[in-house]
Amino acid sequence: MQPESHADMEQEAGCVEARRALSALLREQRLGMLSTQQDGEPHASLVAFVGSEDLSTILFATSRATRKFANIESDPRVAMLIHNACDLPVDFTDATATTAKGAAAELTGPEHDAAVERYARIHPHLAAFVASPSTALMCIEVASYSIVRRFQHVTELHLDR
Repeated sequence: MQPESHADMEQEAGCVEARRALSALLREQRLGMLSTQQDGEPHASLVAFVGSEDLSTILFATSRATRKFANIESDPRVAMLIHNACDLPVDFTDATATTAKGAAAELTGPEHDAAVERYARIHPHLAAFVASPSTALMCIEVASYSIVRRFQHVTELHLDR
């Protein structure tokens, strides 16, 4: 086994730093921009989300009567943009943003009940909404994250499934 090169060690350190920044972003932010599509037409929606500690999933709630729900039913591929920018010039150097890509599906059964409880803990103002029979609690199984820091420093994180 050969020792790691300096470049390999720098890349690994960058991934650890990116993972740490991503964890903080998912823990600290509450809103994300969900992108769906239908028949080649994009659709973006602001949603309240909850990320998992292991970064593998993102939860959000939506009424079953929404366009985003219909879009996901016809094509589960989604992307979600999450960022901590405040619309200030300093955001170009200090903000972190990520695009999570994956497939979304409605949670059902026993995992639904535990997820509703977790979602309501993070978003207590949405507890009645997420518990409503007309609301679908959706789970994105994240395949990859594209993390952007320091204006143009991009790290790709692919999750092994």
